[in-house]
Amino acid sequence: MIEFMLLESLSVAALVVVLVCAVVRPFGRPEAVFAVPAAGLVIVTGAIPLEDVREEAARLGPVIGFLAAVLVLAKLCDDEGLFRACGAWMAHWARHRPRRLLGAVFGLASVVTAALSLDATVVLLTPVVFATATRMGTPAKPHAYACAHLSNTASVLLPVSNLTNLLAFTATGLTFTRFALLMLLPWLAAIAVEYAVFRRFFASELDVAPEADVAPDPDAPTELDASTGNDSAREPARLPLFPLVTVAATLVGFAVASAVGIDPAWAATAGAAVLAGRALVRRHTTPAAIVRSAALPFLAFVLALGIVVRGVLDNGLGDALDRALPDGASLPALLGTAALAAVLANLINNLPAVLALAPLAAPSGPGAVLAVLLGVNIGPNLTYAGSLATLLWRRVTHHHDHEVQLKEFTLLGVLTVPLALFVSTLALWASLRISGT
Repeated sequence: MIEFMLLESLSVAALVVVLVCAVVRPFGRPEAVFAVPAAGLVIVTGAIPLEDVREEAARLGPVIGFLAAVLVLAKLCDDEGLFRACGAWMAHWARHRPRRLLGAVFGLASVVTAALSLDATVVLLTPVVFATATRMGTPAKPHAYACAHLSNTASVLLPVSNLTNLLAFTATGLTFTRFALLMLLPWLAAIAVEYAVFRRFFASELDVAPEADVAPDPDAPTELDASTGNDSAREPARLPLFPLVTVAATLVGFAVASAVGIDPAWAATAGAAVLAGRALVRRHTTPAAIVRSAALPFLAFVLALGIVVRGVLDNGLGDALDRALPDGASLPALLGTAALAAVLANLINNLPAVLALAPLAAPSGPGAVLAVLLGVNIGPNLTYAGSLATLLWRRVTHHHDHEVQLKEFTLLGVLTVPLALFVSTLALWASLRISGT
């Protein structure tokens, strides 16, 4: 009994250290610098048997490979000018109207998050949004906050939209297409709630008339010309066709691969390989740059975090969560599951939360697992530490000299998260009823 308590305490302490270091990043070091030794500690002390380590590595291996391919795909799309062209399109569509720009950001961020994952929205789209707002002479805050919220909320649509989805996809027992169809209505409902709240919450910023003449921003999309203060008559830059077709083909590949029992990681790898091969032939990139875009330290962090979480689950947390998790897929059960997942995500981050809850929810059917995903994807908008994407977004905003206020961030989360979670879970219940799942 004493040994069990010691192992439980050690596992929890290791998880706390990993999460705190992921948030704070002492000395600017990558998350893996702290997570890998913590995983080694729980293995060496016997908190998790070697057989369970191998099992966890086998379970996470395809997910990590998929994540690497998607990160490479998104970075190569950026190198091809896809996101800069998106910035030009947003400015053209907005016509110097901040509310129209907010609508454009919502639409674009939702699509980018769903198709290229939330990391693309945070790392690649957010800087373009800052540049576009600066060129228009309008406050960037509402649009930057939209990128943060939608990187989480809009990631519920596809298995590839979020690492949490990838981790839970197998537990649902659904095909790629079936997953997307069931999550379409919740996705639309959650985004609609966010948009309605944003228009009211940032009404003062959205009603500010854009400045007539704004100094050019060196980071702004080059296709825009703000010298006259009027881009409405100009055609937006053309979207680069090759990366668009490649991304579309890759998404189709995900669905086909899932339907025939092939791991979607192969489709992601094929899409990344096509863009990488073209970029290498044209000398637009290097092998070293492609390897860097795969974010190997972050991949090591994901594997190490999975091992540490497995140690915590095997030493007490799993039993406690199993008792707290509602059974079945009735509406009250789905609401309770989503709420528990949201709370847990804000306490220990959404990656450990989905690793802990998805296997426990699986016996209740795919609806319960999808409710977990609603909780761990929408819930993190409530606190900084809820998801790694939000932490990364904070660093991006700091780079653009925009300080995020904790009070404002939290208040916006309080206004959006409970309502979006309730409405999207209700939509999920309706989707399950309609489909007979």
